[in-house]
Amino acid sequence: MNIRKKVYLYCVAAVGLGTPAWAQSHVLTLAEALQMGLNNYQSIKARENYAKAAEANISVTKKEYLPNLNLDAQNTYGTINGQNGPLWGINGLTTSASGPPLPSQNWNAAFGSVYLANISWDLVTFGRKQAKVDLAKQQYATNTADLEQEKFEHQTRIAGAYLNLLAAQRLSHSMQSNLERAEDLQRLIVSRALNGLNAGVDSSIANAEVSKARLSLIDAENYEAAQHNKLAEVLDVPPQQFTLDTFFVTRIPPELMQPSPATDSVLKQQPLLQFYNSRILLSESNRRFISRNVMPRLSVMGVLQTRGSGFNPDYGLNTADKAHFNGGWWDGAKPTRTNYLFGLNLTWTVTDLVRTRAQVAREDYNTAGLKNEYNLVHSRLTHQLQLAQVQLTNAMRKYNEAPLGVKAASDAFLQKSTLYENGLSNIADLAQALYNINRAETDRDLAYNGVWQALLLKAAVAGDLNIFLNQL
Repeated sequence: MNIRKKVYLYCVAAVGLGTPAWAQSHVLTLAEALQMGLNNYQSIKARENYAKAAEANISVTKKEYLPNLNLDAQNTYGTINGQNGPLWGINGLTTSASGPPLPSQNWNAAFGSVYLANISWDLVTFGRKQAKVDLAKQQYATNTADLEQEKFEHQTRIAGAYLNLLAAQRLSHSMQSNLERAEDLQRLIVSRALNGLNAGVDSSIANAEVSKARLSLIDAENYEAAQHNKLAEVLDVPPQQFTLDTFFVTRIPPELMQPSPATDSVLKQQPLLQFYNSRILLSESNRRFISRNVMPRLSVMGVLQTRGSGFNPDYGLNTADKAHFNGGWWDGAKPTRTNYLFGLNLTWTVTDLVRTRAQVAREDYNTAGLKNEYNLVHSRLTHQLQLAQVQLTNAMRKYNEAPLGVKAASDAFLQKSTLYENGLSNIADLAQALYNINRAETDRDLAYNGVWQALLLKAAVAGDLNIFLNQL
């Protein structure tokens, strides 16, 4: 087969963008990659657990305002020497003994008992309860927004890594084709040089072109390996070789250049902005809760208490007579006296007026700062959305131009190789034509991928991945 036919076949093969021969049996689609990444990625799992914890906290907060019911039963054994005088118990380090103040110490001991039921309930909190529940709900909303933002960002990372790997695979394929062309030319040139038809230096130049093509192929394979590793990382799977769907290099999105809606309407549902807005709402909820702390608290309480004692009512009149106290357990354990108590308790810490005012001011500054961050992100996304639209337009221009470059470079290479074979051109012109066709093929491969990359960027900035996925 002569050089012209070989060159023609290589050009046809390069222009064709079907599934490469090195494809493996299982093809990883983008939809599968997105789902795999969402299921495996630990950052998403962490945020899912944070959201569940915040949801559980809502129930915890609601139950905090249920009545407190305490049941207590005590059996004790000891003396009851009393003494007149004031006493303040610190952290339970003192004991209480109910008995008459006797003239001297004695060691008479008997059992005693107390059984009680105590209930207390904050009947009216003047909005404190609802404010705390609202704060817990807003914390859950913030955690949920953080989860959705992380899911969206990670899907964008997966799609970007997928497209980058696909571009790297196409680049490697182009470099392999370029090496094969260079090797065919090398064989032809060396053969002609050995037969005296060309100068011997031409074979040296051909050898250099083959070496350069091999180096370019190695660089492309290194880049492809790095992209394989990056995709495995975002999918949270062991490093491996992926076979991807070549859909992205066979066509462009069908509804690509439809007019975009207004920026504000596009960014309204942006997950990042929703997360920043949820932080503002959380700060405002915290401010409302803090402001309620200045209000009083109205509680209702009730106690039912039954006691028993091994000491008789006339024990203080004659402490030496064993008939006035009994050391048996049942004598002290059986209930003999019962009391009950019901009441309302209104508590108001007046100094909270000063403390709460300072806390509210602090939270106001925090809210203002969060609004500043929101406005900054909104402004940044607005500019990025306009830039993404420009890049998408330019990507389409490159897509339309790239095939023309491949056709021109192929024709030029065919012409130069024919002229060289007939002694009408030199090796330098042929090497330049070889370089031009390789560059044109590379630009062509990247142009298809670049359109999808630009569309993905627009979807990422707009916060709606369906802009990208609906084109598949």
